[in-house]
Amino acid sequence: MEDQSIVSALLLGLVEGLTEFIPVSSTAHVLLAGHFLGFRSPGNTFAVLIQLGAILAILSVYAQKLVGIAVTLPSSARSRHFVLSILIAFLPAAVIGALAHDFIKSVLFETPALMCTVLILGGLVLLWIDRQPLTPRYTDAMQYSLPLAFKIGLCQCVAMIPGVSRSGATIVGALLLGADKRSAAEFSFFLAMPTMVGAFTLDLYKNRNALNFDDTALIAIGFVAAFISALLVVKSLLNYVSKRGYAFFAWWRIAIGGLGLAALALGF
Repeated sequence: MEDQSIVSALLLGLVEGLTEFIPVSSTAHVLLAGHFLGFRSPGNTFAVLIQLGAILAILSVYAQKLVGIAVTLPSSARSRHFVLSILIAFLPAAVIGALAHDFIKSVLFETPALMCTVLILGGLVLLWIDRQPLTPRYTDAMQYSLPLAFKIGLCQCVAMIPGVSRSGATIVGALLLGADKRSAAEFSFFLAMPTMVGAFTLDLYKNRNALNFDDTALIAIGFVAAFISALLVVKSLLNYVSKRGYAFFAWWRIAIGGLGLAALALGF
């Protein structure tokens, strides 16, 4: 295992954690950074498997709330409703992700120009949504109706195109469907848990015979880096978006997408 690979894995893990829960597409950032760093993993598993580090960051931040939900599940209709809404929102991605897994990994993950273009288009969408005079009807993520949860889950499926952003798709979808910014971001956090655990499990199973010791060690390095950097983001994002919206992330997407296209045009 080369020192350059270790440094690349560390940097990519930091990128994953910093971008997973903001609407800029962590997958596109990790894949593009890996492309320009010359970092490769069998079946592009690295970009998917290190996401579990970011999920553990959410689990640690929301541990008390998750334990509270689990303890009150038998007696609380509110807790049961919330868990059911998350499972219903997860269902579309579970079905489509399983069916389209090979196409996503072999085609979409291998097209840097597509990722850059989608980053720019997604940034324009965020700028548009941030300027709309939306009137929220839902302010509590635990009380989203089941039809609303399912529609948000359908929106999440668009993020299977790298560059769209899972959190961006779910948050924008929730906002357009009547949620406020804070509850939309919080629902997106909780929906990430089954979605990313499912993606991790499926990808690990599909590539179980392609990974060697060095691959596993690099994934472990990226995993730890993603966990640490994601902790910083999760703790601060809800307050930020509640007060300032998504314009900063929109311009970030446009800048990264534009720089990526320019670098590709120059032959990098």
